[in-house]
Amino acid sequence: MPAVSKKQQRFFGMVRAAQKGEMDSPSPEVSKAASSMSKSDVKKFASTKHKGLPMKKKTYEQFTTEAAAWTRKAGKNSEGGLNEKGRKSYEKENPGSDLKAPSKKVGNPRRASFCARMSGMKKKLTSKKTANDKDSRINKSLRKWNC
Repeated sequence: MPAVSKKQQRFFGMVRAAQKGEMDSPSPEVSKAASSMSKSDVKKFASTKHKGLPMKKKTYEQFTTEAAAWTRKAGKNSEGGLNEKGRKSYEKENPGSDLKAPSKKVGNPRRASFCARMSGMKKKLTSKKTANDKDSRINKSLRKWNC
């Protein structure tokens, strides 16, 4: 089993030197690894070539992808609702959905429906503090739709 990074290969090079007795006063980590591993395993790790190895192995967090734009600030409009990037990322995650930009036109049935639904949600589902906060997401959305 070869080393997976340059750092690991260098560490096992020090472990191998400690096992051979070539290293003066090794660190506690090196001493522990030298006493707990067989010489053949340490040799396999230490003899790995550096070419093509990363400096450090990536952790699980580095491999995970970013959350969708509609859940992050990048997809939210500072004036309320989602921006174009947010709408596209939501539609990508939820096939069949068709989000449209807010409409301020007074006769628009989408606007009337949105205002009725969100005004009711504001009364029922938000705290008094949120309902009175001009910078809350729900109040920004209501302003964006001209409700």
